[in-house]
Amino acid sequence: MMNDKPTSLNAEGISEPFASENVPLEEWSKGTRYGSRFRYLSGYGGANHVGVALEELAPGKESNMNHYHMLEEEQAFILEGEMTLRLGDKTYLMKAGDHVCFPAGQKVGHSFYNHSDTPCRFIMIGEKNPNEVVVYPETGRVGVRLMREGYDSSATMEYWQGADIEHKPRS
Repeated sequence: MMNDKPTSLNAEGISEPFASENVPLEEWSKGTRYGSRFRYLSGYGGANHVGVALEELAPGKESNMNHYHMLEEEQAFILEGEMTLRLGDKTYLMKAGDHVCFPAGQKVGHSFYNHSDTPCRFIMIGEKNPNEVVVYPETGRVGVRLMREGYDSSATMEYWQGADIEHKPRS
């Protein structure tokens, strides 16, 4: 299947330099609480392992549900404006020039909220692991990228639960 999205790849399939404003601006929202605008720079450049997005979070919006990654590392660098980082039970003011890392397996949810009256622009960097597991502590959702499914973490099972553990003679 051909990808009809524009890229920086030339006729020989080589990724060439590009201006960020040439990358299509995408937007998403969910209800009145969540949403952002972004340019997916690494996708435009043909990258497959590391994701880089130039994001803009409007006043009053949250970037996503509070979450953490089991296998992927994420990082954010603030270019202009300011916003609030929610990191577990704490909040931090993030402003232009600030950087934050979210190491893989750090079991503390993170998300951004633009508390200001102007947009906040930042660069988001993350891995693109096909086996990633994302945990959403506030909702109990566990997302499994490989399965393209989400599960309720409260529906846990013991290892042997449901297994027939008694030997039966074979006929």
